[in-house]
Amino acid sequence: MPPADTILPAPADLDRIVPAVDADGVAFRPIRPEDLPMIADWLARPHWREWWGEPEPEFGHIRDMVEGRDDTRPYIFHVDGRPAGYIQVWYIGPHQTPEWAADNPWLMELPADAVGVDLSIADGATLSKGIGTRVLKAFIARLRAAGLRNIVIDPDPENGRAVRAYAKAGFTPVPHLEGRTEGVLIMQHVVPESR
Repeated sequence: MPPADTILPAPADLDRIVPAVDADGVAFRPIRPEDLPMIADWLARPHWREWWGEPEPEFGHIRDMVEGRDDTRPYIFHVDGRPAGYIQVWYIGPHQTPEWAADNPWLMELPADAVGVDLSIADGATLSKGIGTRVLKAFIARLRAAGLRNIVIDPDPENGRAVRAYAKAGFTPVPHLEGRTEGVLIMQHVVPESR
């Protein structure tokens, strides 16, 4: 967890803040143990494996989250009443350790109070239909309402579809990290200026 003087909701508090349905028909629900077979199925799909890698290690991480061994908060998102994918939010501060920095040195250059977001759409047939952007905008609105200000996402720069969707949702590359993070493009959510 971030230091006590950092104003962030506790991970368990996010479960009370995030679930809701927005006017655009997007809803979020914390993943429950009975969802794990569906998550295992999703992880095995080709469009997931392309970017998430082998399903078994990723499934183990998600199971650890569900069973409380990891502070990352995993959610299923629903679009128009149907399960449509996976989204998670994780705190950067606890990952700013030598062990994590060895493979991800960029973590040390982000604010400790930042959170990271990751998502994937369940059905490959629904890619490039605006769902990722729509879901991400709704999720970020909830995180902002919870008081989170530093929000990042780290797609593979070769995943042009994801990079474009994240840009449409308000993310831009972190200038001082651009070109320095092999295999990931660190993007930050920028709050639109009010006019």
